[in-house]
Amino acid sequence: MKFVDEATISVQSGNGGRGCVSFRREKYIPRGGPDGGHGGKGGDVLLEAVSNKRTLYHFRFKREFEAQNGHPGQGALKDGKDAANLVIQVPPGTLVKDAETGEIIADLEKPGDRYLACRGGRGGRGNAHFKTSTHRTPRFAQPGEPGQSARLALELKLLADVGIVGLPNAGKSSLIAALSAARPKIAGYPFTTLTPTLGVVENPYGEPFIAADIPGLIEGAHEGAGLGIRFLKHIERTRVLLHLIDADALPQDDPLAPMRVVNAELFAYNAALEDKPQVVVLNKLDLPDSAANAALFEAALGGPVIRVSAATHEGIGDLIHALLPLVATGPAASDET
Repeated sequence: MKFVDEATISVQSGNGGRGCVSFRREKYIPRGGPDGGHGGKGGDVLLEAVSNKRTLYHFRFKREFEAQNGHPGQGALKDGKDAANLVIQVPPGTLVKDAETGEIIADLEKPGDRYLACRGGRGGRGNAHFKTSTHRTPRFAQPGEPGQSARLALELKLLADVGIVGLPNAGKSSLIAALSAARPKIAGYPFTTLTPTLGVVENPYGEPFIAADIPGLIEGAHEGAGLGIRFLKHIERTRVLLHLIDADALPQDDPLAPMRVVNAELFAYNAALEDKPQVVVLNKLDLPDSAANAALFEAALGGPVIRVSAATHEGIGDLIHALLPLVATGPAASDET
């Protein structure tokens, strides 16, 4: 599943309804007093995080949102009806920013989180409100207050249980296709993946978990090189890091070099990532030289790692079983910022 991670929208809350100027007119009551009711409140605009939204894709088609106005007051002391609030649904993990300044004004981390973006205008007072002992026939009422408007920049920080990281062309797209039903673009050249891909991984013992293929990192990514910070931000809220390494492309003299490059970028971007559980996985074990390279890697690392072939699905079951306890006990994805 592809997702759009940024959108800019315009929102407008409803105007308050106008108050009513009215006087009681009934048979045998020739001089009835003022009985104009108040106007109704305009609708608020709220943003709410809901679990059934995973992306900001729907904002490609609708970017302007306007709540309804409050109803005007009526005679016989009838107040106008308040307008319904407009609730705009966004995926959990959405940052709300002022589109002009870039200031973060809300962080909708988990389902149910809400942000009041624009408050609806108050309804105007009807003329009955202004009756006094010295002014018994007020012939005026208040107009409703105008609503508020805002331009908001929405930014989705990916919420996933497992974030797959690695150098370009390590096979991350192939791996997430092997782990789940996701079907990302797969090709034999770097930077095939230009947007993160989400995949639902089945758990034979309970709830499935979400894996995210994070586009390839290169040296200098934390400073914006390559795809840079645009995708590093998505790693912050994952529970577990799956560090995927191309076993066929390991340098003989320093097999740990690819792992060091990626880890250096992760930790330079956010030192807290060093505390996340990390599973090291060697990919492309179906290729002729990969087994020998994997042995060199494990010897340099000082311990075994998980070996897989995303192309043939070799070792995928073992990888899922290794991830399950970490997903269950890792820090909640929505706890990180």
